[in-house]
Amino acid sequence: MKSKTFKHIDEMVPWNGREHMLECVAWTPEAPDVMTFTFRAEKENIWFRYMPGQYITLELPVGPEPILRTYTISSSPTRPFTIAVTVKAQKDSIGTRWMFENLHPGMKLKAIGPLGDFSYVTKPAEKYLFISAGSGITPMMSMTRDLGDRDPDTDIAFIHCARSPNDIIFRWELEYKARYMPFFNLGFIVTELERTQLWSGLKGFIDRAKIALLVPDFLERRVFCCGPDPFMATVRDSLESSSFDMENNYFQETFKPEAPSPAVFVGESADEDKRLVIEFADSGVRAEVPPGFTILQTARNAGVRIPAACESGICGTCRTMCKSGKVDMQHNGGILDDEIEEGYILACCSRPLTDVEVEA
Repeated sequence: MKSKTFKHIDEMVPWNGREHMLECVAWTPEAPDVMTFTFRAEKENIWFRYMPGQYITLELPVGPEPILRTYTISSSPTRPFTIAVTVKAQKDSIGTRWMFENLHPGMKLKAIGPLGDFSYVTKPAEKYLFISAGSGITPMMSMTRDLGDRDPDTDIAFIHCARSPNDIIFRWELEYKARYMPFFNLGFIVTELERTQLWSGLKGFIDRAKIALLVPDFLERRVFCCGPDPFMATVRDSLESSSFDMENNYFQETFKPEAPSPAVFVGESADEDKRLVIEFADSGVRAEVPPGFTILQTARNAGVRIPAACESGICGTCRTMCKSGKVDMQHNGGILDDEIEEGYILACCSRPLTDVEVEA
């Protein structure tokens, strides 16, 4: 077997750009219907640079047309030679079920990202409170791993909620961190127990009393929350009822937006010369914009493919450069201010105000 030599990180180049090819190198069961998939870059001289808490979008070859699915990165950027996502397969999952049944070491997938602003890096504090439920633990795990490597003395309170003790993702690693990180306070809450199952943690649903019991100084912390929408609503209500500083110290992540608004038709213009035009520079296609259509909808009508996942301005997958012209962009956090200043837009939620030229 041919031996390998490995370059030092300063001899390699960081992950950059928008699209990458990843090679699966491992899969690890974490809990019932939960799996971690670990990837390395297709090119050997690349290391992964991202903020803990960010996400990537994977292009999955499920059928004749690939589908795009967004997953939070669960690994830490302090270990930059691989990147991992931890995913839960629901009964009606399509992309995630395909990963469970088909994705194995050696396979390659296209990835878009990293994206997102849900990270302690952009919202630093002296003390943190991470609150999660189910697979919403993944961004919290990435941030905990990162802080554990960079500054093990960081003051972190971590509350995770699960259906049962067996459903707690990363349980053993979190309990290990609670032993060696001096200011890491861990609390679990479960809703179900088997008759013979031993459990020393809390049971029931999260509420203000349980938060205060597990983290008495929660009012002094910066809170990051991720989980199902009803769960996050309960956490918000619990904190608000305690006069918590929601505006400055509460942040949440979700990938379940409201359905995207349909195109608004305002009728045909009397002067056809005034119809707006989009020029898709990479494809060499020029297309008129039907009234009320977004750039993404116009691209699809014209046969131009722009990758898109959530289509609600959250995931950032459809980010593209607007080379000229003006648009009305109503996004939901899927693009950063400095990206907007550079000229980037989200095609799914941008409607032209003038003729525009975009990279697509």
